[in-house]
Parts: sequence; C-alpha cells; structure tokens
Amino acid sequence: MPDPAFSPPQTGKGRILVIDDEADIRESLQDLLLLEHYEVDLAPNATEGLRILESRSYDLVLLDLMMPDRSGMEVLAEVRERDRETPIFLITAYGSVEAAVAALKAGASDYFSKPWDNEKLLIEIDRMIARRRLEHENRQLKRALNQRYAFPNIIGKSDRMVRLLDMVAQVAASRSTILITGETGTGKELIAKAIHANSPRADAMFVAVNSGSLPPDLLESTLFGHVKGAFTSAVQSRKGYFEIANRGTIFFDEIGTIGAETQTKLLRVIQEREFMPLGSGETVRVDVRILAATNADLRKLVEEGKFREDLYYRLNVINIALPPLRERKEDVPLLAGHFFTKYCRENEKFLDSANESTLKFQPEAMQLLLDHLWPGNVRELENVVERAVVLASDTPVPTDVLPEYLLQAGGIRVHKPDGGPLPADASLFEIVADYERGVILERLEKCGWSQTETAGSLHIPLSTLNQKIKRLDIDVRRRGERG
Repeated sequence: MPDPAFSPPQTGKGRILVIDDEADIRESLQDLLLLEHYEVDLAPNATEGLRILESRSYDLVLLDLMMPDRSGMEVLAEVRERDRETPIFLITAYGSVEAAVAALKAGASDYFSKPWDNEKLLIEIDRMIARRRLEHENRQLKRALNQRYAFPNIIGKSDRMVRLLDMVAQVAASRSTILITGETGTGKELIAKAIHANSPRADAMFVAVNSGSLPPDLLESTLFGHVKGAFTSAVQSRKGYFEIANRGTIFFDEIGTIGAETQTKLLRVIQEREFMPLGSGETVRVDVRILAATNADLRKLVEEGKFREDLYYRLNVINIALPPLRERKEDVPLLAGHFFTKYCRENEKFLDSANESTLKFQPEAMQLLLDHLWPGNVRELENVVERAVVLASDTPVPTDVLPEYLLQAGGIRVHKPDGGPLPADASLFEIVADYERGVILERLEKCGWSQTETAGSLHIPLSTLNQKIKRLDIDVRRRGERG
C-alpha cells in the first residue's frame, strides 16, 4: 500500500475513496463530495477497494460495514496492518453503541449510521483531512529542521553528503525498495540502518543478510525458513529471516552474489509478498521492506546473464549511490573527529568534561590524511584513527602514529633503528623521529634496558614510553639480550 505520508499533491481539497456495495450510496456520496471539490474514487466491493488502496494513496476512506464479499471490519483490519495513518470512516445501516466502540477499537477514525447527516459528515471529513495534513506538515518541518542531526553515525558536510542525507530522509518513510551502491567501506549498511531507523518500521526488526557468506542451500533456508524434516538436519521447524522481519526491514548486503534459484524466489517475495518455507506446501504472507546493497555493477551482471533483469529493476526502484571518500575529502577532518571521540570513549582516555575527545592531528598529519586516496574509504580512515588513539601519548597527535603504508604513500620514508644514517634529503618528520629514537635508545642503555627506569629518567609515564618504543620500532628485548 502506498505510504500515505508521501501521496502526491492533491487537486481540490483532497482525494477520498468510497467503498460500498450499494450503487445509490456510492453515487450519493460521490455527488456530495464532488460538490465540495473533493476528488472521489469508487469501489463496489471490499476486494476492489483493497486493490485500489494497494495502488493509490488517499486522504480519507469511507467504508461500508456490511458487504457481500468481506465485511468492513475485515477490510479495516487488513488496511491497518500496513497503514495506521489514513483516516477511515465506517458507515453502516445498523448503528449501535457496541458497533461504534468495536470499530473505533479496530482503528476506525469515526463511525456514521445510515442515513447520515450530510452537513455533519462533511464537517468531520474536512476536520479529519485538515488535521492529518497539519500532522504531515509538522513531520515535514521537523524532518527539515532535524535531518542533519537524525543520523548521528553518518558524518559529512560535503555537498554530496548533504544531498545524500536529504534523499535518505525523504525515502525513509516510504515502502519503496532501495538499492544502495558504493565501494567497499563507504557505509552502505549504515545508510540502510538509517533508512530503517527513520521509517515507520523502526519499532520492528532490521535483519541484515550477508548474501555472499552463505552457500545457496543454507541461504534459502536462512531466508525462508524450513519445516521439520525438510532436509536431513532439519530436526525442528525454523522461521526464516523474512518471517522474522515481518513489518520491518530486511537488508541484503552484496546482493549480486546470490544464486539464480534464490534470485527467482526473492523476486516472488517482492512481487507477491509471500513465500513457502523449505519443505512446506503452504505460503506465508509477509510485509517486509527490502533494502539491498552492492559494490558490483549489477547492470553488467545482468548483461552477463549472472543476475536476473526483472529482479534488478525490482530492486533498483530508488538508487542511493554513496561517494567514495576520495571524492569528499572535506569530510575527512569531520570523520576523524567523530572516530577520535568513539575510540577515546572505548579506551576511556583523552576525554573532556562533555565526554568528547580532546585529540586532534597535527597539521602535517592531517595533510597526509587529506592527500591520501583512501581505497578502503571510511572504514580505512576509522582504522587509522583507532590506531592513533591507542598509540597517542598527547595531543596534537603527531605524524609518526600514522601507519607505515600511509606515510610511504605520502613520500615519507620510515627509518628503521638499524637502517643506518638518514638520507641527505630526509624530511622533518624523519629527522625528529630519528632523534627521538636515538634519545630513547641511549637512555634505555644507561638504565640497563629497564623500561620503568627509563620512563622515570625521561619524566614520562611508562605507558607513553611503551607507545613510543612501539611506534619507533625499537626492539627492546633483542637489544637487552645483546647487552
């Protein structure tokens, strides 16, 4: 059912669906509503009404209680399973207090007995639609004000990330299937979780499936469940991820790796919203939103016959493409600060009174980060910052805490303790590191290679000395044995 919060702009005062098996009632309501400038659609029975509601959004539904194919209460219950927002007025020829209370408890917005008072009905319709639109406008305003703060783990101020977060905020409330694309380490699962957390399904399950880590037979059992005896080791029935995620979200990571047979079954779930557990002859209906991610070119896999074209188009209703970190370098300092706080909290060090990190990189170190191409994207930067938190002895954090590969990529040669003198064109970093290494080696030798004594003589904590020994690649044990 289309999400009522994202129905297209209405002409006139709003769009109303009338579901009633009596033609004269439908026509009477249509004439009344058209005179008030409402847009009106008609359904002659419950089945047709449900079909129409699957394809369009409405500002309000007028629903007959007694119809030959299904009762209005049944229709109300089915609609409310998927849509708790659209106002529904029940109309019946058999008015009673008990029936009205039952309808309101089941999710009806109001209850009218035939013959109704036209003026009162129009007043209530107008009031309900106005209230719903006001609520929608308030939600939109709140989202516009807070969307920069609604995704605390998604960091970015670059134009591309601002546009991306705007899109995530916009699509989160819909039912649409979304394909998230981007290189490894760009944060595809983080985006999927943000979509779920900011959707009407946030209170239900978010189930992540690593499609590439499971063999095809196990993947199908994991997704669709199985009944007892479905295969040799099926000693009891188990629910699959789709059933567990009912009314929630299921996220397929690396969707391009799933096999042909599973692709076919997944397509059926998307189209029919039902599936059969392994070994069962009965279908299970579910209401699950599907999010998928890939770092592969699915379009190319389709051309190569490795991925179903119809499934590709079903998944790619909305595409969110995450930019690699090298294309949003202005976010590097912001991300570094975020990860500093994260890992300082984990290590319970370098925190201020607000529980925020006091660490920052020296300008030379930050410039190396800005110049790096980040093939591992945000995940690689996170690892670099975590290492810096562990090895840092003070702030600002110097260049020599950065990984060797990153220093070398920046044109800095890492001088080993037994590597001989520095070259004539050594950088300032190399000169300072070499001098510090020499001082520590000399003091260690004077103290008989006792790190505790050495730390005391240098007036630094033992932990700081140990971090420097590790950073400067000083083999204390080997030198102590040799001494």
